Amino acid sequence: MLLYSAPMPAPNPRRVRIFLAEKGVTVPIRDLSLRDGDHKKPEFVAINPMGQAPTLLLDDGRALTESVSICRYFESLHPEPPLFGVDAYNAAEIDVWLRRVEFRLQRALGLVWQHTHPFTAHLVKPQYKEFGETQRKAALAYMRELDTALADREWLDGRAYTIADIVLLSCIDFGLFIGVTPPEDLRALGAWHQRATTRPSSKA
Repeated sequence: MLLYSAPMPAPNPRRVRIFLAEKGVTVPIRDLSLRDGDHKKPEFVAINPMGQAPTLLLDDGRALTESVSICRYFESLHPEPPLFGVDAYNAAEIDVWLRRVEFRLQRALGLVWQHTHPFTAHLVKPQYKEFGETQRKAALAYMRELDTALADREWLDGRAYTIADIVLLSCIDFGLFIGVTPPEDLRALGAWHQRATTRPSSKA
């Protein structure tokens, strides 16, 4: 198999690399240059018509897309350590956090990136900068909710480091890259970020 990835700051490919590092699993990786448009070239679009990274190309020629879906695939192949939950309730609880982080934080950060950042000005026309700034406020508001949730726990599910924390780490670090920085008074979120960042897998 071959994992088509992309280097930092791309959050979605990074979360798959972190997941694999937590599992201790090594697969061949080919980095795409998003800036150079490698993900939109015909030879890659033939593999993933959406033209997005990450993409996992299997030995039989089938391809899996979407970062969390790729992680679920590897969870089935390598169940230890469990990163999607240890029982039915825990799996559902982790899924709740996944959906919240992706729909509320990642979506807002993506819109800030698209509509306010100079790197995307030549791709997103027109940029609606006023709308983008409203999404910056939405992202910061959800960070504050996360800070409250993390006040009494080390990790999002209250038990262990999971895929939900991996996705959140990729989002927070992407936010730092585009200038959406968690306020200093969010001490619980800051402590969580420090714990997540000191894990060896965060360097993947």
